[in-house]
Amino acid sequence: MATSLKSLSDYSSKNLQGAKDKVFAIVVSEWNDTVTEALYEGAYETLLQNGVKKENIVKRYVPGSYELTLGAQWMAERDDIDAVICLGCVIQGETRHFDFICDAVANGITNVNLKYNKPVIFGVLTPDTMKQALDRAGGKHGNKGDEAAITAVKMLGLKETL
Repeated sequence: MATSLKSLSDYSSKNLQGAKDKVFAIVVSEWNDTVTEALYEGAYETLLQNGVKKENIVKRYVPGSYELTLGAQWMAERDDIDAVICLGCVIQGETRHFDFICDAVANGITNVNLKYNKPVIFGVLTPDTMKQALDRAGGKHGNKGDEAAITAVKMLGLKETL
């Protein structure tokens, strides 16, 4: 379904069990902080609504989206972290910089998932404009931070069933 027709905050309630005793790291990019802080608020509130204790949510900052990968790896290395949520925003500019950053971050986060065998969630917006970013960070399309948090919870729920 096209994003223009969907709220990113809508989700299925399947596999939402078992999050209350889990520890979640949220790694947040400082770049485009108006957007990333809104994404964080969405993720944080969604985790709380799904039974996660405040003390089980660890927030760490990295300078930009490119650094999310290493920040996620450092958090995933910790035995006390069950899932990592990466939140960032890369807005299309006039150069190919956008393409290189987005590709590197997507691949890096995928690799951290596989290396540490735990959920490392890609909550990085890649919009053309700031307006599109804000629409997806608590605006008319919901909050991608909500979706990232629910994805982490669902992946942990899936792991418990295996």
